[in-house]
Amino acid sequence: MGIVIGVVGPHDLVDDVAATCEEQLGVTALRLDYDHESHAPAIVEAQAGAVEGWLFTGIVPYMLARDADVLTRPAAFVDYSGSTLLGALVRLQHEGHDVSRLSIDTLATGEVISTFTEAGLPTGELRTLPYRREMTSEGAIAFHRRGGARPVVTCLSSVRDALRDEMHVLRLVPSVRSVRVALRQLLLTAEGQAQEDAQIALGLVEVAGEDGLLREAAALGGTLAAFRGGTHLLVTTRGPLHDATAGFTALPMLTRLAEQSDVVRVGFGLGRSAAEAESLARRALARARRIGDVAAVLSLRADTDIVLESAPAAPITGAAGGAHSLALLARRVGLSVPTLEKLQEARAAAGDEPLTTREIADRLVVQQRTARRMLQRLELAGLAERTGNLTSGSSGRPLTLYRLTL
Repeated sequence: MGIVIGVVGPHDLVDDVAATCEEQLGVTALRLDYDHESHAPAIVEAQAGAVEGWLFTGIVPYMLARDADVLTRPAAFVDYSGSTLLGALVRLQHEGHDVSRLSIDTLATGEVISTFTEAGLPTGELRTLPYRREMTSEGAIAFHRRGGARPVVTCLSSVRDALRDEMHVLRLVPSVRSVRVALRQLLLTAEGQAQEDAQIALGLVEVAGEDGLLREAAALGGTLAAFRGGTHLLVTTRGPLHDATAGFTALPMLTRLAEQSDVVRVGFGLGRSAAEAESLARRALARARRIGDVAAVLSLRADTDIVLESAPAAPITGAAGGAHSLALLARRVGLSVPTLEKLQEARAAAGDEPLTTREIADRLVVQQRTARRMLQRLELAGLAERTGNLTSGSSGRPLTLYRLTL
């Protein structure tokens, strides 16, 4: 089966980037262009169901879509440093411009200096404006104007359009190599996501009657069969279950089934094989029985159990949710209220910066293995975001970076 990649960028870049993507066997590119990079989030939101992954022609539209929280599929962006920047320097020099006195936006200063140094070019008179979340095209335009008449190298079509009548402006065009590198990264991520979505999900359901349950199984794209002791077996995969539970947080079908039966207990197990999924489903059902007559639990590997609420919970932000909300959240993710309070304190202290698993472990006074398991639970509940890895400086395991959102 092929994969559909949504290519998002300005109209004069999308076709070339998409054509490079389609050189890869099995890849189909959906061309989605904009007039201004600020339109990227709306494009992604509108086309979310049409693609398996997103490739942005630059970091700015990618970050805008990411910060708008509309990326529900794997995504990557084409990096303009390295060969792309070097190609632009050769072109400018061929046109007779002094490349030692450029005004460059979006690219990290270190990457610019590294490229110039490797090319044997001086760096003392360069002006750079690295990308930051608060950066706008208006801010980039003002930055370049303050540089006087020196040539401008920009990653933004809006900056080029605003300045091209005032000074020489070169808008970076991603090299074929840069597109291929970004596509390779995206395909690896999308393949991993596809494998995860194909994981087997087994549900053991205790409920009187099958009528309502048959409809729920069909909604999950699954099948229903009789199990031992009057329990029903619901078979589906991770992807549909993830969507139906709002990212493994709530199970609305619990409420619908409870309208027809006084006792509704559901235990879902998610595993790499049917045997593993069944074993985890048994554990989940056992915990659901301990909770009460109407309960649902999802059990994962690494001894992780998540209590699924009957309906999506209202967002809980910081201490504003109060003790009652924090207690509900603790029940949902299987952590104690004091632990969640310490995690909220860690989030407040870090601000928007990610934290390593070691930093979380130190704050909670627990082992790193325990901290990783806690963070994995929060991630599944949509309360933590994995942002990358940080090498610890030794031969040991890299530290995972998380941004807390609880």
